[in-house]
Amino acid sequence: MIAEAWAKRRYIAVWENKLDEALAEAAETQAWLDSALDSEYITEAEHRQFDGEYQQMGAILHTLIEKSDTFCLPPRRR
Repeated sequence: MIAEAWAKRRYIAVWENKLDEALAEAAETQAWLDSALDSEYITEAEHRQFDGEYQQMGAILHTLIEKSDTFCLPPRRR
């Protein structure tokens, strides 16, 4: 989704939508990490590590959305 957002960065709405979708996928992964911890498939240390990495990723995606004007291409002139 992030690569698709980059390819479509000419359109701010599409850019933000794709990054929102990536944020949702990261949140879903965090929910699965919680489930894996509850089911004892992973340790608390592994959960902390992976969850922390997903939180960092979420912060980066949020910043990309907040600074859309920086990353999106100017509209084409006709």
